[in-house]
Order: sequence, then C-alpha cells, then structure tokens
Amino acid sequence: AKPKFRYQKIIEDQQFPNIINRQFSSSKPNQKWTSDMTYIKTAQGNVYLGVIMDIFSRKIISWKVSSRMTSAFIVELIRNALIKRSTSSNLILHTDRGSQYTSHEVRQFLDTNHINHSFSKPGYPWDNAVTEAFIKYAKKEEFNRRKFNNIIEVRQAAFTYIEGFYNTRRPHSANDLMSPNQKESNFHTNH
Repeated sequence: AKPKFRYQKIIEDQQFPNIINRQFSSSKPNQKWTSDMTYIKTAQGNVYLGVIMDIFSRKIISWKVSSRMTSAFIVELIRNALIKRSTSSNLILHTDRGSQYTSHEVRQFLDTNHINHSFSKPGYPWDNAVTEAFIKYAKKEEFNRRKFNNIIEVRQAAFTYIEGFYNTRRPHSANDLMSPNQKESNFHTNH
C-alpha cells in the first residue's frame, strides 16, 4: 500500500506544483500574484470576498464580493486583474487547492491566458502567507469590527478598506513602510 500512496503523491505534486515555494518577493510588478477567499457574515448569510495580490507591492489588484463561491467567481476575479494590469508571459498565480481554484474552468482560463498556476500544499496556509496575512488584517481592521446587513454593505466596506486604505495608505514592512500604491509608483518612476 505504501508504494501506491507514494506514486499518488508524486502525481498529485506534478498536477498541482508549488512554483512559488514561499518566495514572496519579486523584482517588478506582474511576475507573481496570489489569490485567496474568505467569508464574511451578514444578517442574510455568508458572503465571500476574493482577492488577488501582486507580491511585488502587496497591492490588491482585483477583488470581488459574491454570495456564492464558484469557479465563475474566480474566473471573473482573474479576468478583472488581467484587464487592469499588463502581464508578462511568465506570470505565476499562486492559490490554495480549493475546489474553485482547481476546477477545469479556472485552469482552462489560466492556460488560455498563459498564466502559470502554483498551488499551496494541502494543509499549509503559510504557503500563501502574504494573502492569508491580508485577509487576517482585513478582518481585524474592518470586517470583524462591524455587523453587515447584506452583500451591498460588504461591497462598500471592501471598497473603502481596499481602495481607500489598504492600497493607498497602509504601510508594509516588505515595502520599506510604503503603501502598495507608493511602492508601485516609485517603481514606475524609476523604470
């Protein structure tokens, strides 16, 4: 039984490679993106916040709130990032192995757009530590401090937090205490 398990693990590792391998730095924007989702409670039930972060600056380049966590939700999240950003052919998107991220629809969309898909190992949230940290702080600083009636209020709070605070004013040690927008602005000024 042991050789069969080992063979299955090798196939699984080839099917879901960890390309980033906790290398959470990048020399320029649009080389490495990470993505994750979380739920937020409302009076009408849970809604879901999905984000894509550029590792270079820790900027949230795409975000979406939905009442359903589906592969179509993830495709739209990635599509929004591609519309906003110029990408290279070597772009890597790192995610966990959730069913939405491993779905045929998402993997086909990534292949069509020449995006390399990197996966965390099962049960290793620190393989996606930068996005997990964003979610932790977003919940601590915004979403767990309030009660939401509905998805509209969550969308408004997400916009205010991400676009009005996190990307524009929140300092990051990885950015020499600059905000994500400041880090990218400095890069574009110097290149």
